[in-house]
Amino acid sequence: MNIDRMVMRFAGSMVILSLALAHFFSPWWLLLTLFVGANLLQASFTGFCPLARILRRLGMKPGCAFPS
Repeated sequence: MNIDRMVMRFAGSMVILSLALAHFFSPWWLLLTLFVGANLLQASFTGFCPLARILRRLGMKPGCAFPS
């Protein structure tokens, strides 16, 4: 498992979780989906991803999500 795949797995999980919470509890949980999407968008332009930095400090190896 590398950092790129872990970031995608975490982001996807947060989107699914927030949609489930919005459906069963409160539509305010959709703000979590908005936050995750905005963070992914800004990371695509700036290259800065807080989760990737945390995972790197925890010792996870960097790498390409889908090596050719």
